[in-house]
Amino acid sequence: MKKTKEITIKVEGLEWEKAIDQAFDRAIKKTKIDGFRSGKAPKEVFMKKYGKESLYMDAADICINEAYVKTLDENKDLEVVAQPELNLKSVEAKGIEFTITLTLKPTVKLGKYKGLKVKREEVEATKEEIKKTIHEMQHHYAESMIKDGAIALKDTAVIDFEGFKDGIAFEGGKGENYALEIGSQSFIPGFEEQLIGMNAGDVKDIAVTFPENYHSADLKGQPVVFKVKINEVKETMVPELNAAFYADLGMEGIDSKEALEKQVAENIKVRKEGEVENKYVDDLLEAASKNVEVDIPASMIDEESHRMVHQYEDTLKLQGLTLEQFFQFTNSNEEALKEQMKEEANKRVLFRLMLEAIAKAEKIEVTEQDASKEADTLATKYQMEKDEFLIKFGGLEMIKYDMQMRQAIEVLKK
Repeated sequence: MKKTKEITIKVEGLEWEKAIDQAFDRAIKKTKIDGFRSGKAPKEVFMKKYGKESLYMDAADICINEAYVKTLDENKDLEVVAQPELNLKSVEAKGIEFTITLTLKPTVKLGKYKGLKVKREEVEATKEEIKKTIHEMQHHYAESMIKDGAIALKDTAVIDFEGFKDGIAFEGGKGENYALEIGSQSFIPGFEEQLIGMNAGDVKDIAVTFPENYHSADLKGQPVVFKVKINEVKETMVPELNAAFYADLGMEGIDSKEALEKQVAENIKVRKEGEVENKYVDDLLEAASKNVEVDIPASMIDEESHRMVHQYEDTLKLQGLTLEQFFQFTNSNEEALKEQMKEEANKRVLFRLMLEAIAKAEKIEVTEQDASKEADTLATKYQMEKDEFLIKFGGLEMIKYDMQMRQAIEVLKK
């Protein structure tokens, strides 16, 4: 089966003249000609001043848009899988000629997709994981208290500091009331260790050397001195595993260490189940796709790459960044990012085509009623009105498609 269908279209005669008239009606509204009110100059005056050819491109756009809609409507029986490509071949006084190229769904030859012997990892919560999670929970409820004594490891020192190189203060080397956890290794190597043993009110010159890989060319590998004053010393009070701590957690039925460990183990297993399930499905798709024969059109991969770029843009927005800022930081551009995503885009398209072929081979059908019930369930889950949810999801047909793909994945699992 051919991957594309090229349709050549010519627009001439009365149809072309009609498009010229429509282009004039648009152009005259934005045109001011001396002696006439804005948008009111006669057609012959406009033509004499600007020429008929000034309307050709707008008229061509009108014809192409009409032909585009008509072509898609006349080719409903074809499975078009990418945005049609338009190529304007000629624009002349007598008319225009252009082509519309439709990218058609490629033939997918399925290989073995059942009994793939892909193993699903076993899930367990280890003692170390349980212990680490409870430790993190304790520290989440920890309180920082002012300490009457010398700084020790794990304490927090609230300091004023200023850095000097060759006796001259350097940019970015000054801070006030900075809370520094001793042992966090968040300062220059050797700095935190020299604070141990100091008390609130103490002042000290601390000599350190910047690392060779430090980002500032002026400071990397250079010896400097920080003048440091200790404002406060705080120690972290981690709560013990007792009745008060269990009450603070507010977890139903948790009133002992054993009950907490059991609940934490269950939570870890639920999280791991999700991770393992995702990996299991990916491994199944990967294994089945190796047995598939299909020649994927480049335009499908290009569209998927474009879609992935916009998904990445949405992710950046959540971090307070724009795509333009990302390109500036990375000295890149959209084409480079699309190229970087090309391999993953190819895999996504391959998986999608394969699952569609499996759904067809297995005669998987989803009824309107089943899709409507699923929409009800999902709308409730996301606390939305059903109509609002369907608009955001892409309509009932998209629900049906999603259900079909999930059922095809269930076939792989068997």
